[in-house]
Amino acid sequence: MTTFALSGFLSVAGPTIIFIIFLILLIAFLASNIIIVPQASAYVVERLGAYQTTWGTGLHFKIPLIERVANRVTLKERVSDFPPQPVITEDNVTMQIDTVIYFQVTDPKLFTYGVIQPMSAIEVLTATTLRNIIGDLELDQTLTSRDIINTKMRTILDEATDSWGIKINRVELKNIIPPREIQDAMERQMKAERERREAILRAEGEKSSQILIAEGEKEAMILRAEAAKTQKIKEAEGEAEALLAVQTALANSIRLLNEAAPSSEVVKLKALEAFTQVANGKATKIIIPSEIQSLAGLAASAKEVFDTPTPSDK
Repeated sequence: MTTFALSGFLSVAGPTIIFIIFLILLIAFLASNIIIVPQASAYVVERLGAYQTTWGTGLHFKIPLIERVANRVTLKERVSDFPPQPVITEDNVTMQIDTVIYFQVTDPKLFTYGVIQPMSAIEVLTATTLRNIIGDLELDQTLTSRDIINTKMRTILDEATDSWGIKINRVELKNIIPPREIQDAMERQMKAERERREAILRAEGEKSSQILIAEGEKEAMILRAEAAKTQKIKEAEGEAEALLAVQTALANSIRLLNEAAPSSEVVKLKALEAFTQVANGKATKIIIPSEIQSLAGLAASAKEVFDTPTPSDK
């Protein structure tokens, strides 16, 4: 009885289980053909081995067994740091230079079918382009012309990779490593240049110092000369003012004398006083005008009278 019931259940439930399993597999199969392309990405789709289309961002359905996603390409800007490459300058100096490339995929179809292993192709193209550019430059030009080298490399690489669906946005020389002996010579040269500049600066400083000292002495001499000149002018002005004061006083005295209208006797008396003062000096001979000789004799007689002692004095 039990065996009969179990066989009956299996005969009824078997097809149902098989249908459920088939339905799950079908859903899984259909879901595997629903493709979601994320932002800044592009999928290259082939149908029966041939290029069909390029899917952009969004939801897409792939025909099972007929279509396949040949390549998933990111459209973001990429950075590739290539290892140092040996290059030879025009003056036969071998050095190591490593580059950094900033690029972006602009055409996913050309990127997929244009070249095999695009990254290896870019690396080889970068190395050969770098050798060609550095081969036309000398060592000093290589060390001081990074911007020129970067611009030339970007232009050449961008033109070469355009058929690969790649755009080169920027090229940078990361390191330029010359040989050890060249580095030692450069260091010695830089040291000598710094010492030369130091000597020049010291000489210019001493020169400026001497010039400033000379200019200071010159200005001091000019100021002293101007001070002496001013002093002499002031002294001359003082003497002129004193002389003017004397002459003014003399003029005033003459004016007052004229206003007083002195008599001839007063004039003769003043003349006698003046000759008295002259006689007290160092002159050995004095000539007395005739007008005041009588007055002088009268003054002498008067002096003798006053100098003669009286009997009462005895």
